[in-house]
Amino acid sequence: VVVSAWMLAAAQEINGPPGRMYSFIFAMCIAVMLALQPDFGQACLVLFAWGVMYFVAGAPILLLMGMAGLVLFGGTLAYQYSEHFARRIDGFLSPDVDPRTQLGYATNAIQEGGFFGVGVGEGQVKWSLPDAHTDFIIAVAAEEYGFVLVAIIITIYASIVLVSLSRLMRERDTFIRLAGAGLACSFGVQAVINMGVAVRLLPAKGMTLPFISYGGSSLIAGGIALGMLLAFTRARPQKNIADVINGYR
Repeated sequence: VVVSAWMLAAAQEINGPPGRMYSFIFAMCIAVMLALQPDFGQACLVLFAWGVMYFVAGAPILLLMGMAGLVLFGGTLAYQYSEHFARRIDGFLSPDVDPRTQLGYATNAIQEGGFFGVGVGEGQVKWSLPDAHTDFIIAVAAEEYGFVLVAIIITIYASIVLVSLSRLMRERDTFIRLAGAGLACSFGVQAVINMGVAVRLLPAKGMTLPFISYGGSSLIAGGIALGMLLAFTRARPQKNIADVINGYR
């Protein structure tokens, strides 16, 4: 995200390099390597973050729509030639949910939790749901703490994204504005995907919930991303102090 933002920002300088093309090639290389894992969710997340930065950089809507069509075309090919991808999509489109599957366990846990939950440590889904501590941690939280905790978690994520974007709108530095927008949107979309899968609004995808799911690499990556986002959106009092001093001269 940061490297692509640097390329896009460089392209807006006078006699700058063709950074838009370089950033697209760089993002596509990362997305293709992720898709070959296969990890289509992370690949789409990378392309989405690049699309957000490209839009902020002033890309025309028609070009972004064309790229979205290209992504849909790639998804169609993946559905035809990847059994893993097709199985996920078919399971999502099926009107019936097998209670013995991950989605079945997660849906039942959320229903059992209700508004206030069944109590701390009283939930049963964590003993039977695979990846309950990572991909479906929100289902465990919803069962034991109820909708109240889920609403608090959603509010925290939304606040981080919205406050970051509001600060970035006032930022003059092109690189900071692009990189911050990409990081903030990818952070928020990752949380939306994780929670959307648990409530069956999105196809099943092994994506962690930032700072809540168990996992060392996920925590480190999330910490680095959020740290850079805080650095990009922090207030810079030195500039204000300099303006005050210059005003008295």
